[in-house]
Amino acid sequence: MTSRISTPGLKPQKLIRPMTRPAMLLVALLAGVLPTLWGCSTPSEHRIAFQTNRDGNTEIYSMLPNGSDLVNLTQHDSLDYHPAGSADGSLVTFISGRDGNREIYVMRSDGSNVRRLTTNAAQDIDPTFSPDGSQIAFDSDRTGNVEIFVMSADGSGAVNITQDPATDSHPFWSPVDDRIAFYSNRANPESDSMDVYVTRSDGSGVSRITQHAADDRYPTWSPDGSRLAFSSNRDGDFDIYLVDATGGTPRKLLDADGDDLAPAWSPDGNTLVFVKRLDDDMDIWIVNADGGGATNLTARPSSDSNPRWIPAGG
Repeated sequence: MTSRISTPGLKPQKLIRPMTRPAMLLVALLAGVLPTLWGCSTPSEHRIAFQTNRDGNTEIYSMLPNGSDLVNLTQHDSLDYHPAGSADGSLVTFISGRDGNREIYVMRSDGSNVRRLTTNAAQDIDPTFSPDGSQIAFDSDRTGNVEIFVMSADGSGAVNITQDPATDSHPFWSPVDDRIAFYSNRANPESDSMDVYVTRSDGSGVSRITQHAADDRYPTWSPDGSRLAFSSNRDGDFDIYLVDATGGTPRKLLDADGDDLAPAWSPDGNTLVFVKRLDDDMDIWIVNADGGGATNLTARPSSDSNPRWIPAGG
């Protein structure tokens, strides 16, 4: 069950005579939403999933892109965090410690039908769906250092695709093909500063996208797979930069006070959501893809972070 924060001031709607079941099925067929009737519901509008401690422990919420209609999806006394939606909007994968260890879980986008996918004594974190939803990439320290793994969406067949002694973390799967972006210190494993890399989902074709002494993290793809957004402290605070997916000179998208972290492009490519850390406060912000119109969506004293999009159902 999920809890929904009510919006005051809405007028009650007039009652409509209920349709018979055959009529309901006919309407559903014409609307192309039969999967919803059988339990695979998808949102009718793009939503933003994020983690927050506003309830006293870390839960996963979703909201509309204007910050309204907040829904607590997890409602569990464990730590639930780092959500990522499937391309069709029907599922959300996330991390939870509810079974005593940080493992990867999946649930429907309304918070129902929670299932555990990994059962390893190591820490399995940062999941991301493949474009067709059949696979999930994640990072894990199950080999002794942090590597990128790919598994089937049911949790089976996990394969280490990086196999490098450096730290390889935070995978983000391209929405159009088998490329996976991640950050790594493999250029200097003794350093805490990272660069952005891209690999194929089988571990081949690794390419270094950024080459800077600063810390470049949290790469995410544009909807067409042509660009990457990432956070970097190359000018002091962490700011959001854009770069071609094949490399080149990054361009700063937003230059503002505080640290701007963990960007994520909207499915239509018009906006990006991100985390702004200012002093001890963390909020979810949204900005136009040209860098204008930055707006705080959460604006409260809780810690709100790791925003990811749940696309509207196709």
